[in-house]
Amino acid sequence: MANKRIGIMTTGGDCSGLNTAIQRIIDACNLRKWHAIGIKDGTDGLYENPPKTIDLTNNGNLFIQSHLAGSVLGNGNAGTTNFESAASTGKLAAFNKKLKKSSQELNLDALILIGGNGSLSLAHLYREIYSGLQLVCIPKTIDMDVPLTDKTIGFDTAVQQLVSYCDQLLMTARSHHRWFVVQTMGRDCGNLALNAGVAVNADAILIPEIKFDTNNLIKHIKQSKRDYGIIMVSEGISIRGHSGKPADMISRALNNANIPNRTAFPEHLQRAGDTVATDRILAAGFVDTAINAIESGETFVMTALQNGEYKTVSLNEFFRAGKQEKDPKIIGAMTSNAYVEPDNILLHIAADAGIYIGEKRK
Repeated sequence: MANKRIGIMTTGGDCSGLNTAIQRIIDACNLRKWHAIGIKDGTDGLYENPPKTIDLTNNGNLFIQSHLAGSVLGNGNAGTTNFESAASTGKLAAFNKKLKKSSQELNLDALILIGGNGSLSLAHLYREIYSGLQLVCIPKTIDMDVPLTDKTIGFDTAVQQLVSYCDQLLMTARSHHRWFVVQTMGRDCGNLALNAGVAVNADAILIPEIKFDTNNLIKHIKQSKRDYGIIMVSEGISIRGHSGKPADMISRALNNANIPNRTAFPEHLQRAGDTVATDRILAAGFVDTAINAIESGETFVMTALQNGEYKTVSLNEFFRAGKQEKDPKIIGAMTSNAYVEPDNILLHIAADAGIYIGEKRK
């Protein structure tokens, strides 16, 4: 089992916990006398000739601040620029062939791909790229929209970042007797807004999965015993007949009802911050599961946390379990998506606490 060559690649948006996972993989490889090779800048780095790599085993000058956000390997959505271009110009087959050739040139025995639902969906759809080696995926995303896992690396830290942000806003909100409409990330999934909203005891939480009535929202705010507070708005919500940023649309409606308010956009602060303990533990559990999967010969699997148990599920299971929709960036590709389910316990907790969450669950 010694002398295995293990590749590590982070793809998609960055988040806290990626560096934690990378360091844990390096440590696990060192214990087993495996060689760890980092692939820089996602599939863009793999596409280059030669592929952009870093020797993670023998690079004594590499200092990974494993508690910090981002990835020392580089990733971000810019790491799929060539993938997007190839799909839009009808050259995807040639592009995938080049990626496969690059992965073979690296002489990898296994590749640990750390990515979100888009990256994992692409790995499943274009599995020929990674044929000939073991592919084990680890789910990470602040959106927590990956099917078949109860948690994804980076989500808890993003929630904490939002909570800290809103805690500070509440003080000025109280001083100025106004409401703050806070727009969160999350794309079309409301998990981030829902969790952070419950944590800060927001007066309203608007997410894409639940239809809401602006008039009822205004009525709810006017009936509040306070003249300040937080209205948490997921970036994926929409209001018929209106355009612009969701927080701006809600703010305009509040202004029309003479409710003093300001908008607040934490933006990429949600991807930043010191990785919280639960994300570090999750990364450790996912890496341990991934290493065990490699040792047992598994391939094309994803690590998952289900009801407190770390396990692997096949990428085919992952893809079939979610709602399949067109990839927003890769023409012709599909992604498998998870959303806030109607029976999510936090919806009941929020409603019981008097938080406005909408009218009808989609």
